[in-house]
Amino acid sequence: MKIGSVATTHIAGACARVLALLSLMGAFGCSPAQVSTGPAASTPARLATAPHFTVPSPSASPPPTSTSFPTATPTPHPMSIVGLRSNPYSGSLITIEKELERGRNYRRYYAYYLSEGLKIYGLLTIPEGAAPHGGWPAIIFNHGYIPPDEYRTTERYVAYVDRIASSGYVVYRVDYRGHDASDGDATGAYGHPGYQIDVMNAMASIQRFPDVDPDKIGMWGHSMGGYLTLRAMVISEDIKAGVIWAGVVASYPEMLYNWRRRGPFVSSPSSRGVGWRDEWLSAYGSPEENSDFWNAVSATSFLQDLSGPLQLHHGTADTDVPVEFSVRLAELVRAAGKRADLYTYEGDNHNIANDFTLAMDRTIEFFDTQLK
Repeated sequence: MKIGSVATTHIAGACARVLALLSLMGAFGCSPAQVSTGPAASTPARLATAPHFTVPSPSASPPPTSTSFPTATPTPHPMSIVGLRSNPYSGSLITIEKELERGRNYRRYYAYYLSEGLKIYGLLTIPEGAAPHGGWPAIIFNHGYIPPDEYRTTERYVAYVDRIASSGYVVYRVDYRGHDASDGDATGAYGHPGYQIDVMNAMASIQRFPDVDPDKIGMWGHSMGGYLTLRAMVISEDIKAGVIWAGVVASYPEMLYNWRRRGPFVSSPSSRGVGWRDEWLSAYGSPEENSDFWNAVSATSFLQDLSGPLQLHHGTADTDVPVEFSVRLAELVRAAGKRADLYTYEGDNHNIANDFTLAMDRTIEFFDTQLK
């Protein structure tokens, strides 16, 4: 038999099988027009008698495709909470450079750690005696604004540190970059992430310190230090409790419009964090024009992630930071389902000087409850 005859026979057989199939479909009440894998057409579909494929010739251009490629994720602003969360905070071993005069029941040291390769000094206190099982609880102490060229590690906040240190806590009062002997430039806290990064690395470093329980870390902050404390508690899960005195704890829009637009926190010549308001307004627009940016840099937008309970203290006669900042923060924290204890002190000032003992007693009791 010739090849042409075989081909003719196979084609005839295929046609017969197609006709049989069509007949069978009719027997089950199903016509070719009722077989569909897509939306119904405006006219009945017809089954072709033979499959048909269009094969482009080698010279034809390929048909256009609708393939889409993912776009790059925008880099978060370095001052945004998301951006600060993405930084690695490994800290370093704390190096004791010299011992200072002892406290009542604790020892005092001048010690440094590394933050972004910078030596950051601080005042370190360690309770005397044997550490409890698991190690001492520790407090990162964030001081308020002091002109960097006037700041000295062993001065200011002496009574504050003494009360916490003598209550059975390791205390590390961080100097921040550009303060006293610390490396780097004093950049200011509100428009540059440097101080915040120093605080986060201090926390990571104290967790590695011998005889410290890494799961019992608290944070205390005053004024600008309260701003750093609140932000730290929405950046990291490792801070189990925070106490803030007279803190700059408002959202950035509130800071922009309702706080010290010509104060020393903005215009001090000893700080390079000058003009964040004007710079950001020019670059990103107002909060009304670009709410996404201003929310992204505000810790108050992330209170659902607060790592632990807060205790807030504020004098009603504070002329440096409005008491309304602490009142509003307490409301927002509670609305987010978290704990915030607020104490106001009638007629007291920015340092809560008149009610210092009462405020510090409350502070120690709070830390003892949360960390011991």
